Amino acid sequence: MRNKPKGNLDAYQFTVRPLSKEEGGGYLVEYPEIPGCMSDGETIEEAIANGKEALRDCLDVLRESGRKAPKPEVSAAQWRQRLPRTLYSKLTKQAESEGVSINSFVTAIIAEAIGAKMGRPGKSR
Repeated sequence: MRNKPKGNLDAYQFTVRPLSKEEGGGYLVEYPEIPGCMSDGETIEEAIANGKEALRDCLDVLRESGRKAPKPEVSAAQWRQRLPRTLYSKLTKQAESEGVSINSFVTAIIAEAIGAKMGRPGKSR
């Protein structure tokens, strides 16, 4: 039976980027606060779900080896956004079908949009 890591996995920041065809396609999730902690998936949602599992495993390995896991940075921001009920319902259903929280799902959508925009020629990074 796997031990639950202390702390909230959602508190760790992650990045999502599309993988090129040469890299196998899909999406890559990385946790900058835990070097080497990454995972991928065919969809953003799958990559995030796989990334959380990888994060859990990385934190377990750190704990089992007697090392301290880095604490999540507190620089995450939040805002409130009013949504039409129909949009909220669609987001909730899609997040549930992907097995992720609505926060993770919406974060992935935003990350994908920003990544796509920054990947266009002529855009600053």
